[in-house]
Amino acid sequence: MSATKTASRSKRGDELSPAELGAWRGFLRVHSALSRELDSELVAEHGLSLSSYEVLLFLAESPDGRMRMAELAESVLLSRSGLTRLADRLERDGLVTRTVTASVPPRVDYELTSLGQDLWTVIQPLKNWAEQNMATIQSYRERQFSA
Repeated sequence: MSATKTASRSKRGDELSPAELGAWRGFLRVHSALSRELDSELVAEHGLSLSSYEVLLFLAESPDGRMRMAELAESVLLSRSGLTRLADRLERDGLVTRTVTASVPPRVDYELTSLGQDLWTVIQPLKNWAEQNMATIQSYRERQFSA
C-alpha cells in the first residue's frame, strides 16, 4: 500500500474508501453468483451440493485418501458444526467412512468409500474445467469489480 493510502487510511481508521468498498461488494457479488451457479449445476447433475463437493475434493486429493476432522475443518469453507452435519450426511449416503480413535481428544478420520471414489471420478471433470477456465473467470471478476 502506498504511503498516501496508509496515511489517509490511518486518519479514517479501518474504513474502506468508496473504491475499496465497491471492489469488496463486487467480489462478494461474483463469489455469490459463482457459488450459486456451481451449487445448482452440481445438484442438478449429480445430486451433490458444492459443500459436499468441496469435502470430497479434499479427501480425494489428500495423500492417503484420509483426513482428520480437524484438518478437514481448516480446509473447507464451513463452520465446524456445519462440517460435522455434512460429514454425517455423506456417511449416511455411503460416500465417506468415519473412524473414531480413542484418544484425548478423540481422533476422527474421514475417508472416501468405494462409492465416494466412484462419484469423484464422475465429478472430477468439474475441477478440471475450473482450472482450464480460470483466466476467463478472473476476467469476469475484474469486470464485476469495476461495475
